[in-house]
Amino acid sequence: MTGGNPKIALTPFFSAPWWLHGGHLQTIWPTLFPPPRVPLARTRWDTPDGDFIDVDSAGRADAPRLLVLFHGLEGGSDSHYARGLAAAAVAAGWRIAIPHFRGCSGEPNRTKRAYHSGDSEEVDWVLRNMKRGAPDLYAAGVSLGGNALLKWLGERGEEAAKVVKRAAAVSAPLDLAASGRALDRGLNRLIYTRHFLSTLKPKSIAKLEVFPGLYDGAAVLSARTFKEFDDTVTAPLHGFRDAEDYWSASSSGPYLERVRVPTLVLNARNDPFLPEHDLVAAARKAAPPVLLEFPAHGGHAGFRHPWLAQRLFRFFDQ
Repeated sequence: MTGGNPKIALTPFFSAPWWLHGGHLQTIWPTLFPPPRVPLARTRWDTPDGDFIDVDSAGRADAPRLLVLFHGLEGGSDSHYARGLAAAAVAAGWRIAIPHFRGCSGEPNRTKRAYHSGDSEEVDWVLRNMKRGAPDLYAAGVSLGGNALLKWLGERGEEAAKVVKRAAAVSAPLDLAASGRALDRGLNRLIYTRHFLSTLKPKSIAKLEVFPGLYDGAAVLSARTFKEFDDTVTAPLHGFRDAEDYWSASSSGPYLERVRVPTLVLNARNDPFLPEHDLVAAARKAAPPVLLEFPAHGGHAGFRHPWLAQRLFRFFDQ
């Protein structure tokens, strides 16, 4: 326990092997050696605003339970955690659906908007559509997807309980400002921020060719930090004043006290994306239905297969 808060469990539920030492290695290793793929079927959904999202799914169409998985920044159904959860869902007799945030399924989306960490409106639209064909609906999100899911759960409160039975967020950046500061300095900036910007910037320039004047192309190309990119692209594209306004409005931590659905929040204390003291501070006011598990190891979404799937499905089965 920490800080007198019995809701924050620091028990080492996940234990990394001795040779996989530290948050950086635990974050990177699963991306280099992901679980095998399971066959996925793709469906395209047209959105109310004239755009589309692609949904990849696996498992029997008549499976009694459906898990909807929201991926992380620049992720998708081929991300290592998605592969592992898809395989586990099929083996357990579940159906799994992995909706791609706009522009993340391999094809540019049609409209000016993209996606962002607080995109709870998209989460709401997806889950309500999923609910129509799945009475037993569960939701999970990883990293950015986990943050957006938690924000949705807090915003909707009791209403969310009519949509999903249980939910889980893995490595969600509960405090986006703290996460942004952590990623924009030192080794994090050289490894992770540069990696994400290597795909975000070309996508943004391509969108600018379709919608001239949407933002400053030169500023996009010169961006070296998340703050610079979010100031230039993410914030103006989605109606925020600047990066700080976007981070403040989209952080899921303040919404945890309003969650009414049984929800697992799983974050490693050695996650390079969110320092431990910021993680604990952001989660202190979580409502009773929220189960906080902060193991010492795991990095950022680095809980290796099959441990992560086993933990999530055990929680869903309770």
